[in-house]
Amino acid sequence: MDSFLISLSTVGIAEIGDRTQLLSLMLAARFRKPWPIIAGILCATLANHAGAGLVGAWLGHLLTPFWLDLAVGLGMIAMALWTLKPDHLDGDDVVRNGNAFLTTVAAFFVAEIGDKTQIATLALAAAYPSLVMVIAGSTAGLLIANAPAVFLGKAFADRLPIASINKAAAILFGLIGLVFLAKALFP
Repeated sequence: MDSFLISLSTVGIAEIGDRTQLLSLMLAARFRKPWPIIAGILCATLANHAGAGLVGAWLGHLLTPFWLDLAVGLGMIAMALWTLKPDHLDGDDVVRNGNAFLTTVAAFFVAEIGDKTQIATLALAAAYPSLVMVIAGSTAGLLIANAPAVFLGKAFADRLPIASINKAAAILFGLIGLVFLAKALFP
């Protein structure tokens, strides 16, 4: 259960203000069909995070506990620094034609490649033994952060203190990183 809750909270907080949340806003404004967009986000995120989780679990089995904790710790600290850099979307990032579900699946899957939430999922899957719980937690965290953006649109996004949330996410990533570094250096 720890792996689920840590994945959910880490990804959920990191997703606020992320480019995929901005993408959710753009898709909601373009299609005005929240349920197909939410379904598309779910499918794309499950596929993307499952792939990241599988790679993370594979790496987790290859590394000794010292190197695994060290890699995850350093990775989380790098994520903390990355979170402080705000994301932006270019206008060309959304396909303009097609149905809401298929457009969302394609756009979200591509936008998540190399995204901080995908990398966090990879690192968490390497660190925790329950791959299913990590993927479920990271997917739920991403959905929890994006559903309000889809349903409430720009009015929701304009009222969030994105800079403060990004700082809180950076602190969370940094603390998790320090915990893993401490595990590596002081077993």
